[in-house]
Amino acid sequence: MANNIRNIAIIAHVDHGKTTLVDKIIHASKIFDAHQHFDDLILDDNPLERERGITIVSKNVSVRYNGTKINIIDTPGHADFGGEVERVLKLADGVLLLVDAFEGAMPQTRFVLGKAIALGLKPIVVVNKVDKENCRPDEVHEQVFDLMFNLGASEDQLDFVTLYGSSKQGWMSTDWKVKTDNLIPLLDAVISSIPPAPTLEGTPQMQITSLDYSSFVGRIAIGRVHRGTLKEGSNMSLMKADGSIKKVKIRELHVFEGLGRVKVAEVSSGEICAVSGIEGFDIGDTLADNDNPEQLERISIDEPTMNMLFTINNSPFFGKEGKFVTSRHLRDRLFKETEKNLALRVEATDKEDTFLVFGRGILHLSVLIETMRREGYELQVGQPQVLFKEDDNGKRTEPIELLVVDVPEESAGKVIELVSMRKGEMTIMEPKGDLQHLEFTIPSRGLIGLRNNVLTATGGEAIMNHRFVDYEEHKGPIPGRIAGSLISLETGAGTAYTIDKLQDRGSFFVDPGEEVYGGQVIGEHTRPNDLTVNIQKGKKLTNMRASGTDDNAKITPKRQFSLEEAMEYIQKDEYLEVTPKSIRMRKILLDENERLRYAKQAD
Repeated sequence: MANNIRNIAIIAHVDHGKTTLVDKIIHASKIFDAHQHFDDLILDDNPLERERGITIVSKNVSVRYNGTKINIIDTPGHADFGGEVERVLKLADGVLLLVDAFEGAMPQTRFVLGKAIALGLKPIVVVNKVDKENCRPDEVHEQVFDLMFNLGASEDQLDFVTLYGSSKQGWMSTDWKVKTDNLIPLLDAVISSIPPAPTLEGTPQMQITSLDYSSFVGRIAIGRVHRGTLKEGSNMSLMKADGSIKKVKIRELHVFEGLGRVKVAEVSSGEICAVSGIEGFDIGDTLADNDNPEQLERISIDEPTMNMLFTINNSPFFGKEGKFVTSRHLRDRLFKETEKNLALRVEATDKEDTFLVFGRGILHLSVLIETMRREGYELQVGQPQVLFKEDDNGKRTEPIELLVVDVPEESAGKVIELVSMRKGEMTIMEPKGDLQHLEFTIPSRGLIGLRNNVLTATGGEAIMNHRFVDYEEHKGPIPGRIAGSLISLETGAGTAYTIDKLQDRGSFFVDPGEEVYGGQVIGEHTRPNDLTVNIQKGKKLTNMRASGTDDNAKITPKRQFSLEEAMEYIQKDEYLEVTPKSIRMRKILLDENERLRYAKQAD
């Protein structure tokens, strides 16, 4: 038996129009009331997602078309959020693969598509943005077919429907030269080619793949009913990772309808639902029959490739800007994050106030740090460290990534030189429109700090993407940052007079009048060694007027860092201090004499 339900996940590379397409489907199905008004990017409701223009957390909505309910799951496009992708694909029977008509299939697309094909999901390909100049829809269609073939797709999966159109303009068609005025061809394709959610009879089973929180009912478990029927008020067994079984009771059941949820008395297999009233569950647990519980296979998540040290803020400016500053606050927040962020791991260290946080990459960790600072936390983080492993022969191995750079032809040489210095090996170089398309394999270590250098060398015109490939033999030492740091000697506001006099020593990260403390990194030295400077000194004042020597100070504006840039910039002996209002770099040892003593011991 089959339901009149289609469960589809939308997968695509970052910025190929995934969330915009979901918007248009929602608008096309007219699920708003006449008086309601919604802005664009309805699903990217998190401020961080709107600012960065990326999807971080997967979300569910549903639309009804021709008597069929279509559950749509919007997934993140970035490999750093692979933990989100792997669990939500378990909810789907098919995927909508969205590809830019100019850029084609990008590395992150390959990552998510590989997961979907391994799960046996049926794909529909949407070649988006065919209204753009220089687009090449037919070439991109062939490229996607080759990609699926290389990923080991079955014959049924390779026999996919392809649609062309523009999410932004709200139209889809089976021929990119024939423009329509609606998305009906896409909805028709979903109903005709995505298999209906199967109805499996038997004792109830549901795997928890996501969670939500409500201040009224507490934690809510979200998942797809695998078998049987869940009923409101029924007693169930909750099967945990360690093999233990806990008796729980379903208080309420909700299904997704439009942008909201509707309370129902029972949910049969194939439908995605939210269950409230059960306590103490984790993602991956199985909700099963009370008398004869049977466990579903747990969700497997790729291992983290990077870790960072998180500790409390102990700088002289501690507690001035944040609400949550103690080690207890930091511990509770980090362990709470691991409940829903499957790809993240947190380990306590021998120090009460220091934790090791393991993640998929710089972006994965920076989104956590950014979210915490917006919630009012103050913390310090150390330099990102790549995780090494030992293979069966006892050799040291490290994570290797595929790096793709699209860059104007005249800058390609600079990019190749920068990547080669970091042990990158070029595998492909070909023209793509008016850009050069370069592909490299590079150790994850080599990527830390590379984006800044590439963007500087290419005048900001390079487009970089990367994804984890595998662990390979250690590639040897990689040169880090060559320039040393300018360090503040004292605490107080810097003066324009002194900063102006020191400009030949390096570039500054602070403006005149900005409060700094002793030991804070306030600039980049022109030489490889660190230099401690006093920027608080004022000009010696006399009652004599000097003629012609009082030129106005001409100060270069300070260098601004984003959170990710600062994370990649700091050295091993430096911390990044993150508060709700500021991002500061500092030496771990603030006192200059202590630093010198430590350096002597190290030598």
